[in-house]
Amino acid sequence: MNEKENLKIIQWEDFEQEVVRLWSLSTVLNKAKERKSLLEKQLESLIHVKAESLSRSNEVEEMLDKMRARKLVMGKMLMYSKVVSEDVRNQEEELKIELGSLLVAAKSLCVASKQLQEENRLLVGQRGHSQLKNLLKLLVKRQQYMISQVSTLYPVKPSAESTCAVKLDSSSNGTKLGNSSKPLDPRSLTILGLEHTSHSLKMMKFFSKEEVKKSASSLGYVAHAVSLIASYLDVRLRYPLRFGGSYSCIIDNAPSIDPVSDSTPNLLPSADYKPTEFPLFLEGQDTTRAAYAIFLLNKDLEQLLNFVGVKSLGPRHILANLNELLRTIQSLEI
Repeated sequence: MNEKENLKIIQWEDFEQEVVRLWSLSTVLNKAKERKSLLEKQLESLIHVKAESLSRSNEVEEMLDKMRARKLVMGKMLMYSKVVSEDVRNQEEELKIELGSLLVAAKSLCVASKQLQEENRLLVGQRGHSQLKNLLKLLVKRQQYMISQVSTLYPVKPSAESTCAVKLDSSSNGTKLGNSSKPLDPRSLTILGLEHTSHSLKMMKFFSKEEVKKSASSLGYVAHAVSLIASYLDVRLRYPLRFGGSYSCIIDNAPSIDPVSDSTPNLLPSADYKPTEFPLFLEGQDTTRAAYAIFLLNKDLEQLLNFVGVKSLGPRHILANLNELLRTIQSLEI
């Protein structure tokens, strides 16, 4: 029904015009199709070109991203290289300073080595060794001479009673005095004719003033002799002496501790610490301090005896130790 309605009846007179119109329309339609196909081809080529440009732009973006990342890495590396170069410069400066000090030390070492070689050359040679030996002999002789003067100044000899007893004993046995094999009694020794009592100092209150003065004088002589011998041997005494004749003193540098002042005393010496002096005499002094002073004096004698390679004869034999010291030094072989 609809098809019939769409049908158009054309008159014969108009048929030619309709055919011409239809022909022109078909021509236009064919041209439109050709243009359409041409446009389709152009559009396809444009789409292809656009796709290629998009892909290339994506590749360019990726390359730009990589380049930015590499640029960032290069910036970090540049900063790190700057830090490293700064450290290298600092190390170079430190090395220059150390090299300069090393060169100075090398020069000093070279000078010291030359001096040492020169001294070794002088010592190794026969002349240098003999010169040192001669100087040593002269020094020992001079020390022996000076100490012999001390022995002359303060002679340590047996008392007159012991000498008489030895003579009587040797004459009764038929032997000469020089060949007597009886050992010398240390208690019989005197210094400048004065005996040093070996009794306990607690019994000094029973002694007379004359005996106390003689004991102080004998200790003063011993102190002066010990001081002279130490100076000649170049020995620094552990307990220094302050010579004052029969009122001499000995100094103890060890700090004293007073347990009464503090229940927990500090064992370290304070800044205002002063050495303690102990008297080598009894007049107006405490017997305990005097006994300690005699003990320290004997320690100085023991120090000198050990210096010359001899053992002490005992803590109570001051004159015997002094006599042994004088005898040993004067009998040293050069």
